[in-house]
Amino acid sequence: MLIVMDTYATAEQVERVCQEVLEMGYQPHPMPGPTRTAVCITGNDGPVRQSNRLSLLPGVAELIKVTKPYKLVSRDWKAFDTVVEVGEVEIGGPAIVVMAGPCTIESREQMLEMARTVTSLGATVVRGGAFKPRTLPYSFQGLGEEGLKYLAEARSLYGVPVVTEVMETETVDLVAEYADIFQIGARNMQNYALLKRVGRQGKPVLLKRGLSATVKDLLLAAEYIMAEGNKQVILCERGVRTFDDHSRFTLDLSVIPVLKELTHLPVIVDPSHAAGQYARVIPMSRAAIAAGADGLIVEVHANPAFAVCDGEQSLVPSRFEELMRQVERIAAAMDRPVAGLPSMAHGAE
Repeated sequence: MLIVMDTYATAEQVERVCQEVLEMGYQPHPMPGPTRTAVCITGNDGPVRQSNRLSLLPGVAELIKVTKPYKLVSRDWKAFDTVVEVGEVEIGGPAIVVMAGPCTIESREQMLEMARTVTSLGATVVRGGAFKPRTLPYSFQGLGEEGLKYLAEARSLYGVPVVTEVMETETVDLVAEYADIFQIGARNMQNYALLKRVGRQGKPVLLKRGLSATVKDLLLAAEYIMAEGNKQVILCERGVRTFDDHSRFTLDLSVIPVLKELTHLPVIVDPSHAAGQYARVIPMSRAAIAAGADGLIVEVHANPAFAVCDGEQSLVPSRFEELMRQVERIAAAMDRPVAGLPSMAHGAE
């Protein structure tokens, strides 16, 4: 249920409503809007009992039933777009944001060199995997905390936020020491203990869609994070499994406008994991921006042939530069700038 307050409702009246909701055994989530405040109720698995008592409280304009199972992520609760702020980077705002870097952190030299390269070409968030979920248990699993230290050093040197995957509840605090954004990978999208833990931690969360997850599954996973108090969630489409094998996964571009209709959360696309082949990453990136995505997360490696993980889908720096140029042109057609590109555009003239 959504409690819509009157335009002139006071802070004390909003607090009174929240206290009443708590006394009813539910959780209140106040959301100040451009003209009025709304209070979303969670914790109910059916109709809110004795809801009429809420309508009689001072400052309450109306009660709206929310029929969707997800509430906090829904546009019923928040009509205007959420912008996730990470340092000076805004994800979900007017500008397209590109996150880039190696799939796996292999060494200090590799991490710093890739961070220097992608930021010089316009990336405003650096990615790098310190803990790697691998299908084969004998494959390289990442450098762990050593890799996190290299990632944090890259942030310090180049002044950009960094994102890395967290795989276990036990390592959330460790990853939080070094990273600015938690990435929840596709295989952990429904790891509810992990979702709750990052929800309580408070840092922005990049939530990837599961390999066979529906839109509803993805939004309910985001709801787990937000229900713990963390409103800084970024959704990521990274391809799903279908009957065909022409690519590693099938990039579901149609999900972008669907998510934009259903939720206020930012939506980005991972063309690297979906395509599985570097030659298809740039076309899929163009298509994602044209479909309305707020950004991309792309894998870049100086020598993909010798990468310890996912080299076949990684772009060399020259191809990443071309991706940025093409994305800039598509974004311009959508009346959107690309964060981090003005200096590069002027330098090319």
